[in-house]
Amino acid sequence: MAYDEKLAVRIREILEGEIGVTEKKMFGGLAFLLNGKMFVGIQKDELMARVGAEQHNKAVSQKHARPMDFTGKPMMGFIYVKPAGFKTKASLKKWVKWSENFVKDLPKKKKKN
Repeated sequence: MAYDEKLAVRIREILEGEIGVTEKKMFGGLAFLLNGKMFVGIQKDELMARVGAEQHNKAVSQKHARPMDFTGKPMMGFIYVKPAGFKTKASLKKWVKWSENFVKDLPKKKKKN
């Protein structure tokens, strides 16, 4: 199993009815995108959250969170959250919405010619 299917179901329930949300297999797991921009995902049993560089230190100071080090070095603005950090629906929703709100404020991607 590349990612926790039960966690995927829980995230889908939180995002139900959201316009512009899609899913894509990436990073060896599953990512959720808003208008083509990844904002949250699952790798094995951990949550990946895109919080942005300005909120990075605040996010990693949260219990059960750590910098995302998928490439072997920390990626600023991306974090992993251990399962204990999203045990309840409210705690999972906090991370999902934090990431979704960050991506909503990003400028639109320019179309390639």
